[in-house]
Amino acid sequence: MPRPDVENRRQAQPRPKKTDLEADAGRFEERQYTGPEGLMSYMLYRPAGIEAGTPLVIMLHGCTQTPENFALGTGMNKLAEEIGFIVAYPRQTSAANMQRCWNWFKPGDQRRGKGEPALIAAIARQIVADHSTDQRRIYVAGLSAGGAAAAILGEAYPDVFAAIGIHSGLACGAARDMASAFAAMRNGPANARGGTKSAPFVPVITFHGDRDATVDPTNSAHIIAAAAQASPVSLTTRKEKGKLAGTHAYTREISRGRDGNILIEQWTIHGAGHAWSGGHAPGTYVDKNGPDASRAMMTFFLRHTLV
Repeated sequence: MPRPDVENRRQAQPRPKKTDLEADAGRFEERQYTGPEGLMSYMLYRPAGIEAGTPLVIMLHGCTQTPENFALGTGMNKLAEEIGFIVAYPRQTSAANMQRCWNWFKPGDQRRGKGEPALIAAIARQIVADHSTDQRRIYVAGLSAGGAAAAILGEAYPDVFAAIGIHSGLACGAARDMASAFAAMRNGPANARGGTKSAPFVPVITFHGDRDATVDPTNSAHIIAAAAQASPVSLTTRKEKGKLAGTHAYTREISRGRDGNILIEQWTIHGAGHAWSGGHAPGTYVDKNGPDASRAMMTFFLRHTLV
């Protein structure tokens, strides 16, 4: 029986070439955080000529993936070189989870100051201190288990992350154990947290294929509905449909605040499964037929800054 979240563990993990991971003269290096929260390694990409005060993006891989594989599939290093931001990829180990899934379904990894959320937030703070990135512009995104972990970080650390991106993931509190994890993956969450005016609001963008047979698309709809309910301002939502040549058709729902800024986006990719939209081989769980989730997420993220 597969473990929750859960991509097919038989999928091969290609060994990435250094030139695939390092765009131009940027540096892609392994680092390690050690502190009161515990120990976790991560890969860090720093573009050539990066200056102080740039944004930071934390990228959380899915089950069976590695930071290197996820960097290849999302193309985020090359985008960092183009736009100008630092990107970090925390590494989940098989010791923590047999399939290297983030433990989004365990209560000890769903709240502030505990477990994996505390470690990932600590990594973000370490990078800010070491590289003088802009602490008001830290963002987190993930795929599947990584998307569920990103949702948890948004709720647990709204004072750290200015916006979150969830691709094929689940809401914070969607499960409390393995049985409820499988149920949420099949049918959506029964009792996910959030969705009230008292819940913390962090701007969120989601991507989900409407043929995802691993994590049901109703999970994305729940994330969006909960965010809209928690929004501190009234929202105006507009729906648009599109299709670029050679790509999947999509529906994009955009919710704006009174000032016109986009606070919530939901992308539904028609005909796509459990894969990063617009991704690149040889990364795994990618759908090259777009639209480009990485670029759309960065466009969304850079609209938002912590006050």
